[in-house]
Amino acid sequence: MFDLKNIINSVILGDCLEVMKKIPDDSFDMAFADPPFNLNKKYNNYKDSKGFEAYINWCNSWIREMVRITKPTGSILIHNIPKWLTYFSNILNRVAFFRHWISWNSGGAPVGKTLLPNHYGILFYTKTADYNFKFFDIRSPHSICRVCKSFLKDYGGKKDQMHPYGPLISDVWTDIHRIRHRKRRDEHPCQLPIPLLERLILLSTDEGDIVFDPFMGTGTTAVAAKRLGREFIGVEIDSNYVEISNRNIEKACETKIGNCYVSIYLNKIKTIRDTDFEQIYELGFLKNNNSYLKKGSKIKGKKLNVFKN
Repeated sequence: MFDLKNIINSVILGDCLEVMKKIPDDSFDMAFADPPFNLNKKYNNYKDSKGFEAYINWCNSWIREMVRITKPTGSILIHNIPKWLTYFSNILNRVAFFRHWISWNSGGAPVGKTLLPNHYGILFYTKTADYNFKFFDIRSPHSICRVCKSFLKDYGGKKDQMHPYGPLISDVWTDIHRIRHRKRRDEHPCQLPIPLLERLILLSTDEGDIVFDPFMGTGTTAVAAKRLGREFIGVEIDSNYVEISNRNIEKACETKIGNCYVSIYLNKIKTIRDTDFEQIYELGFLKNNNSYLKKGSKIKGKKLNVFKN
């Protein structure tokens, strides 16, 4: 059995099932998984291709382990395509409690005789039925035209009632996109954007909480956790990806305004907690409906140094 103190803030090289079996019950505040989609993607040293029954049985095993090692106050979050999430929810409904199905825009391509596959899903479950789990209201900026700077939504003629920064997040996310530019990608076929993980972490954890990821890839979850002042533990079966993860984690730095952790991408504030708005606003970062950081802005006494994903 692992002593968490010995593996905190590290990416463990190994098979996620074997590693999770060595982790004590109720260890993590948030468990996030982005498993292989079983779509014949090419990875360095393993094949993303299993028979249907084999894939579902394998997923059943690691999902149950994820629930076991999550704290009663914690959250279980699983990202995948809708096809597999329908099976994952069937597994989770037996061992955890459904809260949300989050949909985020993926910008897919038509594949013929089907509706355009245009979103990924994130299942949000908790370990207990009561409402003692951690959950925080979060906000994203108002959508504004790049040219005229006007609001893209008219808010039903009630602009005077608009929140100065932006609306509370719903379960449909259209403002975070896949990583499209090669210069911002690692050598990984299914890399998620860091702002996506940062939003989930702000939604469901406190500063200092521990985040777990059994399919760490090139370190996205760990980087997001470090930037937001959380601890992390991850597992990755590919030694090359572990090496890339460690490099990315080393380069990551906290993104904090005053006493508030925020999600920042391309010098723009992407996500804040509702409870942090007033403090950030008073510091002058959100005035005049502007969520961009001022030129030369400093975070935690240092010039902004955002890790590029």
